[in-house]
This record gives sequence, C-alpha cells and structure tokens, in this order.
Amino acid sequence: MAWKTLDDMDLDGKVALVRVDINVPVEDGKVTDATRIERIIPTVMDILEKGGKPVLLAHFGRPKGQVVPEMSLKVTLPALEEAFGRGVIFADDCVGLPAKQAVAALSEGDILLLENTRFHAGEEKNDPAMAAALAALGDVYVNDAFSAAHRAHASTEGIAKLLPSCAGRNMEAELKALEGALSNPERPVVAVVGGAKVSTKLDLLGNLVTKVDYLVIGGGMANTFLAAQGINVGKSLCEHDLTGTARDIMDKAKTAGCEIVLPVDIVCAREFKAGAENETVPTDACPEDAMILDAGPESVAKIEDVFSKCKTLIWNGPLGAFEINPFDFATNAAAKKAADMTKAGTLTSVAGGGDTVAALNGAGAAEDFTYISTAGGAFLEWMEGKTLPGVAALEG
Repeated sequence: MAWKTLDDMDLDGKVALVRVDINVPVEDGKVTDATRIERIIPTVMDILEKGGKPVLLAHFGRPKGQVVPEMSLKVTLPALEEAFGRGVIFADDCVGLPAKQAVAALSEGDILLLENTRFHAGEEKNDPAMAAALAALGDVYVNDAFSAAHRAHASTEGIAKLLPSCAGRNMEAELKALEGALSNPERPVVAVVGGAKVSTKLDLLGNLVTKVDYLVIGGGMANTFLAAQGINVGKSLCEHDLTGTARDIMDKAKTAGCEIVLPVDIVCAREFKAGAENETVPTDACPEDAMILDAGPESVAKIEDVFSKCKTLIWNGPLGAFEINPFDFATNAAAKKAADMTKAGTLTSVAGGGDTVAALNGAGAAEDFTYISTAGGAFLEWMEGKTLPGVAALEG
C-alpha cells in the first residue's frame, strides 16, 4: 500500500490535524446515531498515546460556504465527549485567530474540535489559501474520513499536499478491506448489487462484471434486466429506457466470464405497503396489475448456492423492498447466509452504502460481516474503479 499510517509518523509533541467524518444524524439537538463518531475513537486515542495533540477537522451538513448556526459542529460535543471519555475543547472557527489561539493553548491529553470547515467557501472549492490556512495550524495531517475521500476539498485533498500525511485507523481499515475485496481478492468473488435504479449504478455494474465471478442483481434494478430479456414486469419499478444498456452489461459480463444472477421467482403485490396481500410466482408470470417487490425463495436458494461457492463477497444495496415486511425476506435470508459463512471463516464479506447498512442491520447480520463501510458515495466510487482524491493525495 502506497500510503502511510499512524505507525509511520512521529507524533510526540506534534499537533495532528485529523480530518474526520462526524456528519451524524441529529434530532432535537442530540446525536441519534453515533456510529461515525465511534469509528474515529482508535485514531484519536492512538494520537494521544503517541504524545500528539489531536485537532479535529470536519464538515456538518451543507452550509454552502455560509455560517449557518444550526449546522455548527458544537452539537456533536456531548457525543464526542462520551465516546472519548474526556472533555473536548471547541473553537468557533476552523481557521484564523479563534483556531490559532485554541491550538496554541492545547496541553498534552487535550482534544480540540474546530468549527465546520464548510462554513468557508474555500473548503469545497479546494482553495489553496484555505488549505494553507488549515495546514498552518498543525505539524501532521491525518485523514480518517474515507467517506469524504471522493471529494477534492481543502480539508481532504489540498492540505495533504502541504503537511506530512497519513491515513488514520478508520481510513486504514476501510482501504485494507476494499483492496482485499476488489484489488486482490480471494476467488471466486461475488458482488450483490441491489436498489431501485440501474441508472444510478451503471458505472458500478460496468466495472464489476470485469472484476467478479458472479454478479447478483436485485431490487428494482433486477426488473430492468428482466425486461431486457423480454419478460413482462407488470407495474413494477422498471427503467424501460435502459433495457438496451442492461443487455450491453449482460454481453460484457459474458465476455468477461462473469455470471449474472437474476431472480427466478418473484414476490408480487398490488399495493406497496407492509403486510400487503402477495403471491410468489415464476419470474415470467408477474400479473399485469402487480408489482415485483422481492425475490422469491427459489431465487434466495440460488443466491445462497452462489455464496457457498465463493470466498469473497462485496454487497451494495438490498434485494427487495426491505423497508416493509414481508418484502424483506430475500435481503434478510441472503444476509444471514453471508453472515454465517463469514462467522465460520469461509467468506470475506465487505458491504457499504446507506441502504445496505440499514438492510444488514435490519437482518441482524451486520455485526458478523468482515467489514461494513459507513461511506456512501466514496464506497460506490471505489467500487466503480474511480480514483478518490482524498486517498490519492495520501499517496503523494
């Protein structure tokens, strides 16, 4: 791996500027899910143990270069203090006098959080002056925000060129997991790609068919592939204008020796609601007035059989309308199979993307996966084979 980690850095007495992602959900002034905060604990504690002074850089929401009081990072302080088991100092700006004074006043063992980097227009523009103002505050740069690594911003990319830089523990774990799953995986490899629309995942599918041995397509996306084969999908969510593209992807997969796995039976209903009356029929027997809302038990058995042949799994997106019962059956059953194989040591499983994490949590399978990424866009772009600016900057 071309990038350095905390093990390669001398941090004793140094100010470490740590780019973190603590863009967490908040309701009524309280953090409702601290997963992203918990992920940065190892990095911050490591810096403290090495005698460094961690200064946290982060964004929150989309203030678009304006100071928006309700998007202040101050709201995360109680959750951060609980996670670290100690007080966290807060500075009212991430550059300029408030930031300089707060950094200068740091003692050993202190943790400092700087205000939202996106309160400055120069952040998202990757303005060299903004990057230089941030870099002037510290001695070392640590990027621990893989989920923001697909953005070339001042705090994710610009600053990395100005200071000795490395990956934090969260970033390191993420990159190792993804490199292990896609760059140099143990074969055979299966990818599960689900979700509503093919249009949002064209690059992903095009890249994956050249990298994996099996590609399981589920959710609304599968309907477009079924329609591309001349199968009637009734009133199902389907991008009929992309059936030609779906055929192209299937041809590309055939050439690359990748087997595409589509549903062989489907669960249909006339209403999109929990507990809706439904029927399970062969894929080519969807009633004209019904919607396909999940894959059926034969499809699940087929997917489980594919999993049992594989050594590596990459998962992005659900197999059906997992949010509503009983259309979560296929996602839950396949997730449990993957979790059981991972637990038994026969499968390396990596998953990511917002809906994916929610679906795997709902199935009670997430904790047994090898690695669950908290990143959305960055995880997808990595799977699409794109270069992530925040990662590339660390390799410089």
